[in-house]
Amino acid sequence: MDAKKPYVIAIIIQLIYTGMFVISKAAFDHGMNTYVFIFYRQAAASLLLLPMALLLERKNARSLSPGLLLKLFFLALIGITFSLNLYNVSLKFTSATVASATTNAMPVVTFCFALLLKMEVLKLRSSSGIAKLAGVSLCLAGVFVIAFYVGPALSPINHHRVFAPSHTSALTSSAPSRMTWIKGTFFMVLANMAWSLWIVLQGKLLKEYPNKMLMTVTQCVFSAVQSFVVAVVAERDFSKWSLRLDISLLAVLYNGFVVTGVTYYLQAWCVEMKGPVFLAVWNPLCFVFTIFCSSFFLGEIVNLSSVVGGILLVGGLYSVLWGKSKEIKNAPCGKVNTMDDADDENCHHKPQEQEQPTSASIVEQV
Repeated sequence: MDAKKPYVIAIIIQLIYTGMFVISKAAFDHGMNTYVFIFYRQAAASLLLLPMALLLERKNARSLSPGLLLKLFFLALIGITFSLNLYNVSLKFTSATVASATTNAMPVVTFCFALLLKMEVLKLRSSSGIAKLAGVSLCLAGVFVIAFYVGPALSPINHHRVFAPSHTSALTSSAPSRMTWIKGTFFMVLANMAWSLWIVLQGKLLKEYPNKMLMTVTQCVFSAVQSFVVAVVAERDFSKWSLRLDISLLAVLYNGFVVTGVTYYLQAWCVEMKGPVFLAVWNPLCFVFTIFCSSFFLGEIVNLSSVVGGILLVGGLYSVLWGKSKEIKNAPCGKVNTMDDADDENCHHKPQEQEQPTSASIVEQV
C-alpha cells in the first residue's frame, strides 16, 4: 500500500488543480474582479501559512537581511503578483481548459530560461538535445493552435450548469471575441513565463537562504500587500469587494487554503519521495480532468483547437522530460548540470547541499 501512496497523492494534486481552474473560472463568470480575487487569495494564504511558519520555524529561523528581503519582494512581484494577476485575467478571457493546457508548457519554459542563464545545456548532436528542442517546438505549436485555430466545437456534457452565472454575465462570458481569445491565450503564456522565471530565480536564491518555509511565507505576505495595491488601483468601487456566500467566497477559500495549504504539503511530500520529474509526468492528467469538469460544471463548449493544442503541449512536456531523463542516465556521477536534482541513485549529495528545482519541477503554488 505504501508503494501506491505517491501515485494516489499525484492524482489528488491534479484533482485539486482541476478544481482551482474550474472554480476560479466560475467565480469570474459570476462577476468577481480578478484583481480583488488575487488579493483575497493571497491574504487567505498568508493567514494560513504565517502561523505555521511562526510555530515551526521560530527556533531555526535566521534573521532576514534587508538585501534578502528586497530580493524576496521582487521575486514575489514577478512570480506571484504579476504572474497570478495576468493569469487570472487570461482565464477570464479564455477558458479553464486553455488554462490547464498551457500549464503543461511551464517546465519547458523553465528549461528555456535555465538555458539562457547557462543552468542547462542543449547538445543538438545527442538524442536528449534533439528531444528537448522538439519539446520546445511542440509547445510553441500548441500555443499557436490554441490561439489561432478554432475548429469544430465539442458540445458540453451537461447543458445545465452547476455553477450557473446570472443571465447578464453569462452573455458576456460565454462567447469571447476572437481577438479577446487570442489576447487571453498569449496573456496565459506570458503569465507562465513569469512563473517559470520565478522558479529559476528562486532556485538561485535558495543557495543563499535555504529555508523554504520562510521564503514561501515571506513572498506570500509581500504578494498580498502588492496585490492589495493593484486591486485598489484596478477596482476603486469598494462595494464590489464584498464577498457573499456564493461561488466567489468558495473560490477564495479553496485557492487560499486548499491549493496553497494542502497542495504545498502534498507536493513537497511527493517530490521528496519520487522526485520532481515524477510529479511533472502526472501534470497532463489535470488537462483531461479539466476538459471533463469544465464541460460538466461550467457548460463550457470546448473547441477542437483547445484539445489539439493541449495534446501538442503535453507532447512537448514529455519530450523535454524524456530528454532530461536520458541526459541524467547517460551523465557520469556528479556531472549532471545544476538544474538536475533527480540524479542517479548511486550519486550521493553531501548533507549540506540544498536540492534545487529542475526545469521539470512543478513548484508549489504560493
